[in-house]
Amino acid sequence: MSRVLAGPLCTMILGDMGADIIKVERPGVGDETRGWGPPFTPDGESAYFLSVNRNKLSLAADLGAPADLELLAGLAREADVVVENFLPGILERRGWGVERARSEQPELVWCSITGFGAGSRRPGYDFVVQAESGWMSITGAPDGEPMKHGVALADVIAGKDASIAILGALLARSRTGAGRHVQVSLAGSAAAALVNVAQNTLVSGEPPARWGNAHANLVPYQQFRASDRPLVIAVGSDAQWQACAGALELPELRLDATLAPNAGRLAQRERVVGAMSRRIATATAAHWLARLEAAGVPCGIVRSVPEVLAGLPASASTGLPPSVPGSIRLPPPRLGEHSALVRAEGWNAFATLANHSA
Repeated sequence: MSRVLAGPLCTMILGDMGADIIKVERPGVGDETRGWGPPFTPDGESAYFLSVNRNKLSLAADLGAPADLELLAGLAREADVVVENFLPGILERRGWGVERARSEQPELVWCSITGFGAGSRRPGYDFVVQAESGWMSITGAPDGEPMKHGVALADVIAGKDASIAILGALLARSRTGAGRHVQVSLAGSAAAALVNVAQNTLVSGEPPARWGNAHANLVPYQQFRASDRPLVIAVGSDAQWQACAGALELPELRLDATLAPNAGRLAQRERVVGAMSRRIATATAAHWLARLEAAGVPCGIVRSVPEVLAGLPASASTGLPPSVPGSIRLPPPRLGEHSALVRAEGWNAFATLANHSA
């Protein structure tokens, strides 16, 4: 019973791993991302919706209709997991919700995904969370404006956190026989994802700066411009630094003892980056990548999304390949596509579909 991105991504991950998923949607409207476009497919499906809703059946049900609410309660009594991202109290005002569902089926794992935690009624939109979590203050050019990530990453991380929490709860249930109510918020997931950036502040007492494509703690660890296109070099150890300076044929840097430890390179960031930038600009990215990779230095070109997709078994109808071990069994459903089947057969609808496919 989730919509937009975090919840649907969570359930798609579980579906990719083999779970049977019934996606409950509002009649006539459905998940609002069905209208988030263009682009749309020739038959009117939005790319946004398609990206996170495969391996599911779609049931159109009206929470305001008592018969439909009882249908959902019946499905929940036979389910392992319920996932929802309603504002607090929405389900309870209709006479259902986590307390009733878990009293009827104590083994049930119920996952609530919110924007700002169980006590907040603020809607959870990724952009707002990126702003309030501190992400935007550390993203972008050092002399530019705060910048959001190009992907709705707060939603993505929260969705993955939710799938982890659900799997943990299922494992605990296998040992104790009891389900539980797990709660994940976009704001909580985003704050936790600050990891080393937050720890830098906790240790130093100083607020972090924006570094653009550079790194606050490592040098060289950033983007450079070759003669034809950008590339990145990520030196994570002093041994890699020696290999990097050798591959770039910069003996004045490689032999300088003050640059041997990362702290020394950090103190002389402008000198190191300046010399490397001038050297890398003299040849193509392919030339430098060949030398750096041969020397064991982490590096890569800055690829476009079409370049990435060209190397993946991706589909305009079912999206990117699973990020976890799994398979794509069902394309994203049309709104209410399986309503009649689910209403007639409940969870047996999956077996019926499998038999028809066979």
